[in-house]
Amino acid sequence: MAGRLLAASWPWRRADPTRIHRIPSGTVASSRSVTATPSGAILPKPVKMPFGLLRVFSVVIPFLYVGTQISKSFAALLEEHDIFVPEDDDDDD
Repeated sequence: MAGRLLAASWPWRRADPTRIHRIPSGTVASSRSVTATPSGAILPKPVKMPFGLLRVFSVVIPFLYVGTQISKSFAALLEEHDIFVPEDDDDDD
């Protein structure tokens, strides 16, 4: 039984510490944790995403705005129902 388990797990064992994922020969891993092939050749540069920063901002800014509007409306609802009413403390010190 143990022999079958070892035989079934042989492709997943780490023989080379620089190789993390099981990669069929002739293909490149989608993860860039490895910078060189087992033969020692350096892998090519990863593909650069065009407009990457613009895409990030085009997603972040609208969702920040929507989150702000939801927070404001929920705070107004809490204050309207006297669940949370901030106290006006005057610091006359």
